[in-house]
Amino acid sequence: MSKVVTLGEIMLRLKSPGLERFFQSPTLEATFGGGEANVAVSLRNYGMEAAFVTVLPDNDITKNCLYQLNGFGVDTSNVVLGEGRFGIYFLESGTNQRPSKVIYDRAYSALSLAKPDAIDFAKAFNGATWFHITGITPAVSASCAELSLNAVKAAKDMGLTVSCDLNYRKNLWKYGKDAKEIMCELVKYVDVVIANEEDCQKSLGIENNSEVEAGVLDTKKYEELAKNVMNTYKNVKKIAITLRESKSATHNDWSACIYDGKEFYVSKKYEIKNILDRVGGGDSFAGGLIYGLNNYDNNADALEFAVAASCLKHSISGDFNRVSLSEVKALMGGDGSGRVQR
Repeated sequence: MSKVVTLGEIMLRLKSPGLERFFQSPTLEATFGGGEANVAVSLRNYGMEAAFVTVLPDNDITKNCLYQLNGFGVDTSNVVLGEGRFGIYFLESGTNQRPSKVIYDRAYSALSLAKPDAIDFAKAFNGATWFHITGITPAVSASCAELSLNAVKAAKDMGLTVSCDLNYRKNLWKYGKDAKEIMCELVKYVDVVIANEEDCQKSLGIENNSEVEAGVLDTKKYEELAKNVMNTYKNVKKIAITLRESKSATHNDWSACIYDGKEFYVSKKYEIKNILDRVGGGDSFAGGLIYGLNNYDNNADALEFAVAASCLKHSISGDFNRVSLSEVKALMGGDGSGRVQR
């Protein structure tokens, strides 16, 4: 059976209740979340083996965090305890024309302070077949960038398939390096790229003049973008691009496309109204795609699984996509009525 290892930072997520503004009431909902941990949780929900690797402080917040991940069945045995603090992000959910807002408080976190050799990747990757990372981790600090590069190199040396969700975050690249300086080197060791058009532009410097005209995406331009990425990085075997059409904070159209150097496929489009929580939506797509590429014989089915999984995530509060394999397959098969199951 395939085993996936993910590397990144998990944070304490502090969210204002419901659709309230920050401190509209004197309460914040405390959960945990982070791109790579979110992927590991999704994979465990679908029955795949998954491990999460990071550096965290030795305190009770970490113990509770690991307890929750272990509850999903995620292997945390190679998590390293180190100096620093537990990172935090604050979330205010938007609605209609008011966008959601994220504020990071992760300076001097244990992972950001970790040395490039803090994790024994030979041990962490033992028995694994797939490694997943995002562009968030190398954005955290210069040492995290080195750690990330060491990780992808070790994974390739050990024969793992490497996937990377480019996940450009402008508010994180603050230590003097431009995203392209780091990500263009890291992607040389990646087999499967996950991105949107902004990620490709900001992380890889590959432009795309895609626009939404009259509510319709020009998918030909995304095919050109996918080809440009694979022509630039000959090592990349597949690229999946998510296609989000935002009507408002709570009304999106959601689909994706995938290209393997030969065939270009565009998924079914879901109209998602009354979005409950879109944070973690991209991570749920990545988790779904990794599951699909490991369990389906063709890219089309793998992509449809990923899009259905991430569609469902928009109805679930919190970073983690708490859906089962059967629920994703039901939506993938056309059962999207939302009727009560008795």
